Formats: sequence, C-alpha cells, structure tokens
Amino acid sequence: MKGIDVIAEALLACTDRQYTVPGFPVTDLGARVNAEMVINEKTALEYALGDSLEGRRAAVIIKNVGVNACADPLLQATAQGLIGGVVLVAGDDPDAEGSQTSQDSRYYGELAELPVIEPGTDSCYAGVVSALEASEQFSRVAMLRLTPSLLDSEAEHVPVKPKVGKGRLSERSWTMNGRVTAAEEIYRTMFAWSSTSSLNQWNGEPAGAGPCPGKTRIVTVNPPPEQVAGIQDIRERGRTFIRDHRGILPPVPQDRPQSWEDRGFYRTFCRNCPFLPMMDILKERRMALICDAGCSVLGMTPPYELGAASYGMGSSIAVAARSTKIALIGDYALLHSGLNALIDVYEKGLPMLCIVMNNTCTAMTGKQPSYDPLPYLRWADPVACRADDVPALERELVVTDRPRTLVVNGTCPEGSSHETIEY
Repeated sequence: MKGIDVIAEALLACTDRQYTVPGFPVTDLGARVNAEMVINEKTALEYALGDSLEGRRAAVIIKNVGVNACADPLLQATAQGLIGGVVLVAGDDPDAEGSQTSQDSRYYGELAELPVIEPGTDSCYAGVVSALEASEQFSRVAMLRLTPSLLDSEAEHVPVKPKVGKGRLSERSWTMNGRVTAAEEIYRTMFAWSSTSSLNQWNGEPAGAGPCPGKTRIVTVNPPPEQVAGIQDIRERGRTFIRDHRGILPPVPQDRPQSWEDRGFYRTFCRNCPFLPMMDILKERRMALICDAGCSVLGMTPPYELGAASYGMGSSIAVAARSTKIALIGDYALLHSGLNALIDVYEKGLPMLCIVMNNTCTAMTGKQPSYDPLPYLRWADPVACRADDVPALERELVVTDRPRTLVVNGTCPEGSSHETIEY
C-alpha cells in the first residue's frame, strides 16, 4: 500500500468527521476519506473544534499555505483547550512541485506549542493514532505533517487500535493570563512525551525525519526529542527544523494559573449596555453559546456564563454550527473573518442561530467605527430588531432546523466602559 492509502484508512478508522480544502499534495487524501469540502481552512478548523466540544474526533486536511489561513483558531485552541481529538493534516511541498511556496509547517508546532508528528513509511497508521491521542492528552490541536515522498512511497500497513481519551477546556475562572500559563505548563510536559515516544527509533547516525532514510528514525518532530541533541547528521524534508532545535529545553515552570479571584476582578458588559435585555433572555433560557472576540466574549463571564468556548475573531459561527447551535458575534468580528463561515453554514443548511450584536463600533478597542453589517447580509435574509425590543427578542432567540441570522441593533452610550467587578 502507498502511504496515502494507509493514512486514509487510519483517518477513517480514528476520526468521526473529516474536512478539507483541496490542494497539493493532499487533494487525493481528502477525496479518499470523502472529506467534507469547506469554504476555507479557518472555517474547516472551526468546524473541527465544534466537533471536539461535542466529544467527536475530527481531521482537517489542508496544504501548507492553508495552515496560514487557520493560524488564529489554531493558536487560540492551545490556550482555550478542547475535548475530542483534532488532527491538522498539513500537506507540505518542500520542492514546490505543485505549490506557490515551499513552506515548512512544522514551525507552527513551535509557534502554537503543538505536538507535531511526521510519520515514516513504517509509522503512517501509528502516526495518525498517536496524533489524536496527543491532541486529547495535551488538550490542543495536533499536527500530522505529510510530504509527497511519503504519500507516494510504499508503506507498511500496520493497524493500531486507537485509545480514545478526553481533553479539557481551560478553567472558566482563569484569566487569559492564567489560560496561557496553564497551556505553557502542559507544553512543558510534552517534551517528555516526545522523548519517550515509541514512534522514534534510536540506532545511531544518520538520523532521518519522516520519510528520510536513516538508522535513527525521528517521528515526533515537535517538541524535538532530547536525544537529537547529540546527533550531528539529521536528514529532513524542507528546512532544517530539527537540526536547528537540537538541545531546546522545555519552558521554565511557572506559578499556578491566575484566576479572576487572584487578580481581584472580572469584567462584564457595561452597566448601561443596550444588549443586556438580550443577554438576560439568553440567561433565563440557559442557551449555551459559542462566543467570539470582542464584547461577545463577555458572555463567558459572570453574571451570564453562557459561553462554552471562544476560539478567536470570527470563529464562533462555524464552531457553534457543530456544537451549541448558537453563535454570539459582534458586527466587526463578523465582517473581519466570520462571513466565510456563515456562507458555508447557509450553503449546507446547518441548523444554527447567529446573533450579531450590531453597535457599529469596535467597543473593546476604543469604539473605532465599524461598518453596518446589514447591507452585506441580505443574502442571508436576516431578521433585524432593536436591542430594547424585548417581544421581538423573545420571539427570535430560538434555534430552528435551518440557519438563521438575527441582527440586534443597539448604540453604545457615550462615556460607557466595561464594568469591573471586584472580589
């Protein structure tokens, strides 16, 4: 069997959902697993994160430049956590055979502090299994790096029974500083995982990474195993990632994650915020949300605490479509990077309520002006109502069997600021 065949079989056996944006060298891989085509890579990863919140395992199959497009939720997921395993299958093209760049995706492993696995011809199936297990063990997306030479080579077909685990979301009471601190501590433990992984084989020099030949086989390429510090001859496809990271040390242990109580306060909506009636209805009905960046993220803090998760700007729509079915997003975030996901949701007829808080400003960053989203949403047949129209809100704040968009119009009062609640 070719490498592509073994990996396809492993993905079908180990994941519940598969998403793809076609591109060399992974177009055929996406087709072989009958992956759902998505409007862009960011939306595909957000769908996968929504699946994860429901305990499903998901794979996102994209080419190297596609990793750039999903960088924001990729990094956000490291700090926010997940539940079901998510594997990002990155098709790298080191020789630019069919791509506009020879980008090396392994550097995203360092940037987002992800486990990165690059299987060889003898570890294709095990590499998929290990990536999903690592995703759940470390509560973040795992990357499986593939190159044309591996996909096209003859590979060993050695099925491995997957062990299904469960990740965890970051503690609701942690500040963002606390979430980052906790994620960094988990990354520190990942170094031991890499150094003790049975995927690697240590038999002297030269060492080969992924499909590259060598007496020693390096498969867990990020974090690099401690054993590579003493190896001089390292052969790898793409840039000299492993060679340049020899001897890298785990992060220094830090204090326990900061909570709101440690900090002494949390923030919530402005005291005279026009959207409070809407939030009160959502709270009364206990409607779980996926929150976005901006003011909508305050749906995660007291007194509402309705937000199940938040994975960054424009992410709530696709994540909610695969999980809670309710997305809370601001006008600016929608236009910034949420529209693509909304288009995909409508094209697929996914049941979801998208609530747009329309105050025509970026309230979190100084109330700079934002465009009115309504002219750009006419295709979605949105319902618009005033933020103080309680009967309309009570009627429209419901999830049906189709996608719906509710634009709630309000004006931020002059001189208002987010309320700080001290402990």
